[in-house]
Amino acid sequence: MEKDDLKQHVPFITDSRLLEAMSREGKVIEIDKGQSIMEPGQFIKMVPVILDGSIKVLRMDEEGRELFLYYLEPGQTCALSLTCCSASKPSEIKAVAEEKTRILAIPVLKHEQWTDEFKQWKDYVSTTYQSRFQEMLATLDAVAFKRMDERLMRYIVTKMKQAKANELHTTHQEIATELGTSREVVSRLLKQLEKKRWIELGRNVIYIRDDFEELISK
Repeated sequence: MEKDDLKQHVPFITDSRLLEAMSREGKVIEIDKGQSIMEPGQFIKMVPVILDGSIKVLRMDEEGRELFLYYLEPGQTCALSLTCCSASKPSEIKAVAEEKTRILAIPVLKHEQWTDEFKQWKDYVSTTYQSRFQEMLATLDAVAFKRMDERLMRYIVTKMKQAKANELHTTHQEIATELGTSREVVSRLLKQLEKKRWIELGRNVIYIRDDFEELISK
């Protein structure tokens, strides 16, 4: 990837030497929607920097049940993959493309080298840890302290912001899987929101009012 093109995707990195290194050492990979780039148990060989699209990061238990943790947007990378590659441990998360996505794959050895060599890369990694840690705390709080209806409403808001749209193209089962509950529970709660006229349910699509976030905050 050309350095000038890369600058548009990571505008917060201004060190020309670091940009040149990323351009030279990174490999651009295109990922189709629904394709996994990381699975539990895999050893991580690269640090993914999101260029376009988005990645959904999930935690899985021994029975294969999934819990949604956070999204990775353009310019971001995954703190959990950084942790695993730095400790030479296998991945503990699953990462799936939410839409057609491009990433810049940085070799693990270069990540370790750049942390010592470039202050901006070290700052980028530190900021990533802080941001993802806050998001995981929010997920933990939701699981531990919030009712399922509250979790569902916050989930809808998160998906709206990620998709930048008021239409969510998903199934009740997919939502249930990411929230760690049953399809029946999700369907019942969505029906309640529809009765309030906060959403409208279609076939594998949810239409959401513009003021939905304001409504659930009252």
